[in-house]
Amino acid sequence: MSQLLLFIVVALVVGTIVFGVTVLLSGGDSGLTPVEPDGQSVPLPGDRPLGEEDIAKTRFDTAWRGYRMAQVDQALQRAAYDIGYKGELIGVLEAEVAALREGRTEDADALRAAREAAIAPSQAAAESEKAESEKAENLKADREKAENENAGPVVEVAEIPPPATDEEPAETR
Repeated sequence: MSQLLLFIVVALVVGTIVFGVTVLLSGGDSGLTPVEPDGQSVPLPGDRPLGEEDIAKTRFDTAWRGYRMAQVDQALQRAAYDIGYKGELIGVLEAEVAALREGRTEDADALRAAREAAIAPSQAAAESEKAESEKAENLKADREKAENENAGPVVEVAEIPPPATDEEPAETR
């Protein structure tokens, strides 16, 4: 029994020496990678939809017992939001396709307009702002033209609402 114990101890010592010499000659253990220092986090982008490469590139700062929980929670919330948004977008696209297959072009057009407005809200806002400014410029030009033609100020008349009656409308009776 003592010979077996002696054999095991000698084998462990020889294995340790061989491993140590190998590490010294090769320059290190290839299984150990250097740890990134704190402050090297790479968060998820917030200005566009997420892609597969965004998740792969995400890094978190390390703390004493793992990763910083606030960073991980924020990344998970962002990913959950993006997954939910894309799920809703897929649902709208499927409804649009179903409406087109059933011949309901008005419904499909309404779904398409809503989808495009949701995808590019800043672009839609810019277009509506541009349309409003063009409308204001046209109104101003019309007023100036009318003033020049009539040689007097243009007075806008508001529509007078009908008088209120105590009778109920016919639709509610």
